[in-house]
Amino acid sequence: MKIKILIGAIVFCLLALYSTAYIVEETEQVVITQFGEAIGEAKTEPGLYFKIPVIQIATFFPKNLLEWDGDPGQVPTLDKTFLWVDTFARWKIVDPLKFFRTVNNVTGALGRLDDIIDPAVRNFVTSFSLIETVRTTNREMDTFEVGLDKHKDEERNLGAVNTGREKIVEGILKQAQPKLDQFGIELVDVAIKRLNYVEQVQKSVFERMIAERKQIAEKFRSEGEGEARKIEGNTERDLKGITSEAYRTAQEVKGKADAESAFIYAQAYEQDPDFYYFLRSLEVYKASMKKDTSLILSTDSDFLKFFKEYDAGPK
Repeated sequence: MKIKILIGAIVFCLLALYSTAYIVEETEQVVITQFGEAIGEAKTEPGLYFKIPVIQIATFFPKNLLEWDGDPGQVPTLDKTFLWVDTFARWKIVDPLKFFRTVNNVTGALGRLDDIIDPAVRNFVTSFSLIETVRTTNREMDTFEVGLDKHKDEERNLGAVNTGREKIVEGILKQAQPKLDQFGIELVDVAIKRLNYVEQVQKSVFERMIAERKQIAEKFRSEGEGEARKIEGNTERDLKGITSEAYRTAQEVKGKADAESAFIYAQAYEQDPDFYYFLRSLEVYKASMKKDTSLILSTDSDFLKFFKEYDAGPK
């Protein structure tokens, strides 16, 4: 019986110790509440702590950075261009007691962040033009645009960046932070996650981009066709020059060959002129008299000289 009582006493002591002691991790901070009210100082350093069991309750809060993701929405810029803006932020609890007494928990804090950051984002986006919200500096764009005349280039110029996106984000942070001090929250960073045109504006922007690209393509195409005609003209000119030169060379070679051939024939025929005359006459007979050719000539004609001499010979 005494053993059972001893064991029961030990178990009771262990349970009492368990409900009395609590451990604070490096990423945690604790507020002790008694009957729903925060008492004492918040425990922000890691270690082993003690509280009155049952009466006091340890409420844990994260000590590291927490995430806030805003709801994307349509916001008009100063130059009346509607943008789809999606923002996010990083925050942390720096005063657990104030945090517990005002928003009580992380879910309540996220609601307060919605009420404070979203209006700040809207206020700054509507106070600046599109180029200020999108760009940070006046650095030249990396894209290569050609084919647009000066008038269109002026239309595409949205103006110079005087403030820039980074300054706008800093302004949002500075405007929202004082309103969060009362909740024990420090807003570490705010950033624009995504900017895009609304659907109606997107359609007109895409149509304009397509038209510009078609204009650029047409310019390249016409320049290419002009260059092709130029190359074809030069090629044809060179071809005619080469052909003319080749023909001239061929005629020179042919003329020299004909002259040499005539010289050789002349030397050969000079050895027997009568025989040469006879051969030339036979060639003329062959060229002028066909099977069905009829000739009416005088008997005194030189054309029939060799016929007459052949007929006058011995039989």
